[in-house]
Amino acid sequence: MATKPPTGDPVQDAPQVAPPQHAAAGLPAIGHTLKIAQEQMGLARTARTLLKVNQKDGFDCPGCAWPEGEKRHTAEFCENGAKAVAEEATLRRVTPAFFAEHPLADLATRSGYWLGQQGRITEPVYLPEGADRYEPISWERAFAVIAEELRALSSPDEAVFYTSGRTSNEAAFLFQLFAREFGTNNLPDCSNMCHESSGSALNETIGVGKGSVSLEDLHQAELVIVAGQNPGTNHPRMLSALEKAKHAGAKIISVNPLPEAGTERFKNPQSPLGMLKGTALTDLFLQIRIGGDQALFRLLNKLVLDAGDATDDAFIREHTHGYEEFAAAAGEADWDETLTATGLTRPEIEAALAMILASRRTIVCWAMGLTQHKHAVATIREVVNLLLLRGDIGRPGAGVCPVRGHSNVQGDRTMGIFERPAPAFLDALDREFGITSPRAHGFDVVRAIQALRDGEAKVFFAMGGNFVGATPDTDVTEAAMRRASLTVHVSTKLNRSHAVTGRRALILPTLGRTDKDVQASGKQFVTVEDSMGMVHASRGNLAPASPHLLSEPAIVARMARAVLGKASATPWEAFEADYATIRDRIARVVPGFEDFNARVARPGGFQLPHAPRDERRFPTKTGKANFTAAPVEYPRVPAGRLLLQTLRSHDQYNTTIYGLDDRYRGITGGRRVVMVHPEDAAGLGLADGSYTDLVSEWTDGVERRAPGFRVVHYPTARGCAAAYYPETNVLVPLDSTADTSNTPASKSVVVRFEQA
Repeated sequence: MATKPPTGDPVQDAPQVAPPQHAAAGLPAIGHTLKIAQEQMGLARTARTLLKVNQKDGFDCPGCAWPEGEKRHTAEFCENGAKAVAEEATLRRVTPAFFAEHPLADLATRSGYWLGQQGRITEPVYLPEGADRYEPISWERAFAVIAEELRALSSPDEAVFYTSGRTSNEAAFLFQLFAREFGTNNLPDCSNMCHESSGSALNETIGVGKGSVSLEDLHQAELVIVAGQNPGTNHPRMLSALEKAKHAGAKIISVNPLPEAGTERFKNPQSPLGMLKGTALTDLFLQIRIGGDQALFRLLNKLVLDAGDATDDAFIREHTHGYEEFAAAAGEADWDETLTATGLTRPEIEAALAMILASRRTIVCWAMGLTQHKHAVATIREVVNLLLLRGDIGRPGAGVCPVRGHSNVQGDRTMGIFERPAPAFLDALDREFGITSPRAHGFDVVRAIQALRDGEAKVFFAMGGNFVGATPDTDVTEAAMRRASLTVHVSTKLNRSHAVTGRRALILPTLGRTDKDVQASGKQFVTVEDSMGMVHASRGNLAPASPHLLSEPAIVARMARAVLGKASATPWEAFEADYATIRDRIARVVPGFEDFNARVARPGGFQLPHAPRDERRFPTKTGKANFTAAPVEYPRVPAGRLLLQTLRSHDQYNTTIYGLDDRYRGITGGRRVVMVHPEDAAGLGLADGSYTDLVSEWTDGVERRAPGFRVVHYPTARGCAAAYYPETNVLVPLDSTADTSNTPASKSVVVRFEQA
């Protein structure tokens, strides 16, 4: 039987610490999965729901974007995926009575964990100007409020339309269509905070801002380099693919400042032997200093060039541009500087080189550990340089693999959720709908916060997500949001963003992935795109949490009708009634989606075209894959300071906090911990178990403080520290971003420690 939500926030003053674990999944993962699922859903609902996760006739997991193979297991989900499903399919409910009992001031004092544990929101609610709590509102009146505010703007560019990566293709397409018909490209999304650096680097170098590999490629690779990524927590089903590659003879190099249980050993819960013994995954662990990855890959490229007969000269001649300039820059790579930047030893780097030279098919996977630095784009370009040298793009078992986080974040971008859209996309959109889309670039996440702060933007509308909890410089962001005239959040559950509002605010409750979606034409399905470009259907199987919920496409369609009125010739009502009509329009606007409805009806869906992968064609400005030669950068940290990376615990997904434990790292009962190498801690006078404030240092001289963190002596790289977000987002300066992509540099925060 499901349990009731907590009435009070749990005390986190004394987290317990044990040694970190050296294997992921196994029996503990099964036990924890069943515990969380039973607490949220009860036993019968757990079975009915989890057996449909990631099945061809079921729904796509609302967690990560890792793909499924052609053959599915009965239990095609991981521990954290099951947590995500349980949180959405929970039997707990947030009714109007909850909001009557909890004024805004009370909600603002609650933790993200407590807010999320309260359950599904059942009705739209409204915070009028001057009111102290949310109150029920009809859908018709809610859309009228939005229309009042948007029509009162001096310019459409005073509105910001944010998208979370959970939004379906159909809803995302309608959302961007509405925003552009309204007159703005202010369409920031969660990609701006995570893989924007990947897209920027890949578009320039290979012409497509997505990964170039399939799941089958991973199984065929001879070498997989996992850099700046913790798949055991963030993409657990990836461990199965790595295990399959290992069993086929692949080698794995892990490049990360922290040792992570998932890349050490995987105890596959799909088999008894896997649970008992497991598979050792990593052959070489490079415990790199934060931000040293560009220097590492630059030196590896020099060593490949120096090895003689180690490059794919035919591929380089036929398919690449800029080789000479790149080779000259690589030739300047310096051993001493690289060892300083990386903290690695010469034998470790030489061992990595030997594995690269021995491999005929290499894949490099990465995540936020590479993308959230000032020099992130240059780092990823250097990764591409290595693959181009070896001819490892456009052949089986080789390529680039940026591992996306949220389940449809890549699909949302494909659908046009982008503040800097390609002219060809806008031309196609305008032809299809008879509109004139704006051509001026809009606000990304960082610019949206700055615009709200400076009064340039006045209405903020979020299609899902937890914008306040996910963004940097928490105090600045919250002050900016409070300057808005209206904030609107389309949500399934409560989060911090609902407690940080403009003068007026709306919460619009929506269907989740697990919910049945029935419209005027009958039962509907939506579609998503996974991290490797597979598009497939998602069909919920549960009765909605309330009869008062609307689907995301319905919310966009009704808002558009209220705001645009009869001036819009777009058939919004027909789109709401039958999502197949949306897919027909997508098929005529978005390349690769031709005959969309017929192709997605096939079990498992279809794969989108990828020119570099499919035909070794590179749609860049030069018409070839581009070598690059950026100067090598790495963080310099003053004496007495450490370089902090923000990261997730095992009991969270993005900003959703499932619990207060980080099982693999040995931390239980609390989240306000900072992990520091014992020798660094000794030098700074930080005893294990002592408490300290974290204070970040940035060029603006502003003090940003996160108080009350328990020091944990932990085997992280020397000179580095780690702590969980969103608690440490307050330390990340809004203006500290990656060159080119403008992604917040959340993995490169210089901090000092101040003890009471």
